[in-house]
Amino acid sequence: MINFKTVIRIIGILLLLETIMLLVCAGVSLYYQDEDLMDFCISAGITAGTGILMALWGKNGKRQLTRRDGYVLVSFTWIAFSILGTFPFYISGYIPSITNAFFETMSGFSSTGATILDDIEALPHGLLFWRSMMQWIGGLGIIMLTIAVLPIFGVNGLQVFAAEASGPTHDKVHPRIGVTAKWIWSIYAGITGILVVLLMLGGMDWFDSVCHAFTAISTGGFSTKQASIAYYNSPYIEYVLSVFMFISGINFMLLLLFFNRKFKKAIHDAELKWYFWSVVLFTAAIAVILYYTQPMGVEEAFRQSLFQVISLHTSTGFATNDYMLWPAVTWGLLTIIMLMGACAGSTTGGLKCIRMIILAKIARNEFKHILHPNAILPVRLNKQVVPPSVQSTVLAFCFIYAAISIVSVLIMMSLGIDFLESVGCVVSSISNTGPGLGDTGPAFSWNALPDLAKWLMSFLMLLGRLELFTVLLLFTPEFWTKS
Repeated sequence: MINFKTVIRIIGILLLLETIMLLVCAGVSLYYQDEDLMDFCISAGITAGTGILMALWGKNGKRQLTRRDGYVLVSFTWIAFSILGTFPFYISGYIPSITNAFFETMSGFSSTGATILDDIEALPHGLLFWRSMMQWIGGLGIIMLTIAVLPIFGVNGLQVFAAEASGPTHDKVHPRIGVTAKWIWSIYAGITGILVVLLMLGGMDWFDSVCHAFTAISTGGFSTKQASIAYYNSPYIEYVLSVFMFISGINFMLLLLFFNRKFKKAIHDAELKWYFWSVVLFTAAIAVILYYTQPMGVEEAFRQSLFQVISLHTSTGFATNDYMLWPAVTWGLLTIIMLMGACAGSTTGGLKCIRMIILAKIARNEFKHILHPNAILPVRLNKQVVPPSVQSTVLAFCFIYAAISIVSVLIMMSLGIDFLESVGCVVSSISNTGPGLGDTGPAFSWNALPDLAKWLMSFLMLLGRLELFTVLLLFTPEFWTKS
């Protein structure tokens, strides 16, 4: 059975972390003397009160988590953070609709980046900072952060890691998962700090630099400007962000290997090679198309293509151009990389490159089996055999991913949304990308969608962020009944 008291107690403790986040934003409001200071104080009070009550109610819970507890904890933590995270938007009156406020908050914590705001610059600094901080904390994972401190409360963080970590494999570079989590968060914070400095050198003020660094490293894509990165019209900023978005799309375990000077092992990783070459090939293809169809020189065509490819490949969603004004073939190419995503173990969404590699090798082996029915053809990844159980999981994941996407597109169309926008919204939401297609592309917000569509997209964001199974397991009767 589920250890509900333990789960509720931990969620209560985590809500105190969200309280600290809200108070930091209140400090930003105080610094700029904005009108939303009291709104953050009220929101922090509500969140703290809820967290304390939950922690006290579950204080006699067991000290160990089972694998099932981990799945429940992760799913309900994201939901709890998103529900309480709506208060600053709603109480302040800047987003007076509960539906819109929840959509914006889920988009933040899931590091999706889709927005219902039509005038982002009208928001005070505190709310702008809140949008960015949500993505930074949610990007690498609320749970990943707390794994490092769970042992203090006598809780095993491994079950939580298994539920929250993305991708078909969960590599550890240290036998103690808490130590690994601390290393990863150190790299995450360090890269963010470096990007802040580089953006300031490019002409951004400190506030915009911090906000964009938060949302770039988390591959979230929220901007402080309605026009996103196009507002700055700076090739320097675009190239810097392109590099750091690409880095953020790499498996953090590989980044740890880089920092530990194990360059050879990291560089020869099959998933990293797939990721790198897909960026190269898609950038080259779209750059050629732009050069011959748009009034762009070679450098501009390359830069626009590189930025949009990396932005959508890593599910960041920053924009320097409205790609809906580009030839239709580029929409198809960009949709493919939205679905593909970057590396497992990164902050990105999508199917992940490692699954694409496994699928490609399974398909190749099927052709060989037709010619040689008795041949034993193992699927290998980085010179290691991929177990049949992992192959089955990948196939099941991709089938469920496709099935949910198709059903969601049909539901969207039944709500009166045209096919192009329906596909764009669904792919963008379940891949945690941000901009979609048509009237939900990079030049528009998602505000015009019906409320039911926004709730559906919010659910897809949660599904995509937690790799489908973590959430869908909760809807199976066996999960709750069998020991």
